[in-house]
Amino acid sequence: MTMPRAHSVRLLGSTRTALGESPVWDADSGQVWFIDIEGLTLKRLDWASGRETSWPMPDKTGSLALCKSGRLLIAMRDALYLFSPESAALELFVKVEEGLPDNRLNDGKVAPDGAFWVGSMNDTQARPPTGFLYRVTAKGVVEKKGGGIMVSNGLAWSPDGGTMFHSDSFGMWIKRYRHTPGTGALSDEKLIARPDATVGRPDGAATDVDGNYWSAGVSAGCLNVWSPEGSLLERIDVPVPNPTMPCFLGPDLKTLVVTSLTRTPHANQGMLVTLRSEIAGVAVPRFPL
Repeated sequence: MTMPRAHSVRLLGSTRTALGESPVWDADSGQVWFIDIEGLTLKRLDWASGRETSWPMPDKTGSLALCKSGRLLIAMRDALYLFSPESAALELFVKVEEGLPDNRLNDGKVAPDGAFWVGSMNDTQARPPTGFLYRVTAKGVVEKKGGGIMVSNGLAWSPDGGTMFHSDSFGMWIKRYRHTPGTGALSDEKLIARPDATVGRPDGAATDVDGNYWSAGVSAGCLNVWSPEGSLLERIDVPVPNPTMPCFLGPDLKTLVVTSLTRTPHANQGMLVTLRSEIAGVAVPRFPL
């Protein structure tokens, strides 16, 4: 097992976001997709040239996924949409959460079996635990997988797909489940960590090939690398005060890009960060549409 050491931490370009989230690596085109939730913008960064392209979104977009067709799956407010970059057309795919006007969809990711998992959160300052976790198949079947969540976040899977991680940014917990690919059944729930604001409230996350869980410590300016059992293996300080989500990329999946948000007065707020890891990340599959 390789210890998850990181190096060459630096700011990337001049991109700034109000609430940057959901970076996704497109290995076929060498591009990184991400969103600015508060800025109502979808962004694409060409990794080689640094060229950035943006599309306005009609509402807050919590997360995105690549589709096999070249389109994107967009989690917006209470539904999932298919987005075509060429035409900028949005097409409703499926309603996910209805009857909860204070909620919106947040962090989401494609599981190893191709299903899209997405959680919701209460979008008011009070943050009552009205959020849910959902699994959505390519046939548009929506299955509710959990509730009582304040801010659903940090979805990620082990390399073999047999373990799923999930966090609550305001409940301040990280949980691990046994995950059955194909059915999405969850069992053996285990609370593995309760990081406080000093350690870093758990935001978006990714996993490496050894099954470690890389969680953005949004309140502490760091990435926290947790073992599957909940041991803190490494704290990686980053030059932004509020990092929101890491994503492994590049031909060897040993480079990471990290989004951030604008909250604390800081010269680097809302910027992207890049770093190198000594261990490769787990590739995120495409949604099969």
